[in-house]
Amino acid sequence: MKKDNLQSGVKIDSSKSRRSFLRTAGIGAIGLTGLGFSAVDAQSFRGSRRLRTRSEKLKSMASNSYAVNRLFKRRTLQENPEVVRLKEKYGEITLLDFPNFTKDTYPGVDRMDLWNSLFGDFTDDSMFTRIERDGQVRSGEFDPSSVSGKRYLDSFVSKMVESGVYTAHISNNAPRNLADLDEELRREGIRVAKIWLDAAKQIGAISMRVNTGGPRIMPESIIQGGYPQNVEIVPYLRNAIESFKELADYGEKTGVKVTIENHWGLAAHPQNILIIINEVNSPYCEAAPDYCNWEHEYMLYHGLEMLVPKATSMIHAKRWTRFPDVDIARCTHILNKYNYEGYISVEYEGGGDPVEGTLKLLEDVVHSLV
Repeated sequence: MKKDNLQSGVKIDSSKSRRSFLRTAGIGAIGLTGLGFSAVDAQSFRGSRRLRTRSEKLKSMASNSYAVNRLFKRRTLQENPEVVRLKEKYGEITLLDFPNFTKDTYPGVDRMDLWNSLFGDFTDDSMFTRIERDGQVRSGEFDPSSVSGKRYLDSFVSKMVESGVYTAHISNNAPRNLADLDEELRREGIRVAKIWLDAAKQIGAISMRVNTGGPRIMPESIIQGGYPQNVEIVPYLRNAIESFKELADYGEKTGVKVTIENHWGLAAHPQNILIIINEVNSPYCEAAPDYCNWEHEYMLYHGLEMLVPKATSMIHAKRWTRFPDVDIARCTHILNKYNYEGYISVEYEGGGDPVEGTLKLLEDVVHSLV
């Protein structure tokens, strides 16, 4: 069955393009071989620390859709003047446009990190969940398990095949409550995570973030028997471990790694992330640290150093208004120190023009990368 490519007018055979796509997206997905090196080259690099060329470094970078999310078409028709100006400058895009946007805007970068909230065609409510509240029904989040949602993902695959730009990672906020003490909420979070792992497989992603959940502010220790003891956090960690064990097993079946980013909840502290990963003890559960998502400035580098050894697939290089003076070179040197060989998503959140900010951040990371 043939599909029309609306952007180029080229006829694409779906079955052939999918086979070709999966071969391309899956070549050595993890490590240097995933960046275009042969196994011999990869071994040579590990032994001699050969400096990569600029082109080789760019192959390890990924565009970040969240960084430019203001350019994306939304349901709302009301937009602030700054967003209007940005869209006049760069144009309005959808996720189906993002592969070509990446190719044209960040030359040499051929991988993407996709935010789940940007998936779907907002003119087709059938590919979104339905939320009923106070007698009213509205559309919720993209449902990748819906018939129309799966067709949409197939269209996205075709766009990637045409552009030569592929998905490395999904930064996903849809699965929730993985550490929740309410078993029904926890099971629902696992269910949502699994259908998204299926979607990640469909579009060739090698990894997907799943948030731990749990209290947004960690419970404090109390003095018991003369020593501080934190008994309140234990059941949250136990539930998170069980949830991620199940998701790692499912991820192994789909070939997609489940990653934990230093976000809110239990993952706000790097030690909790290490506890979960070590207890799960699976190559399909690992860290995906972010340069800036920390609770205080001393974690900027020390927290990152704790997590990089547990990461093989994705790291977020970020410049953020919360930590405007983050030392990008110092962060990137930590990646060099631990021979990190996965992808690096350039997530600019420093205010102003997000495209210009991303390009500057990209240059800073590439300059410091070996």
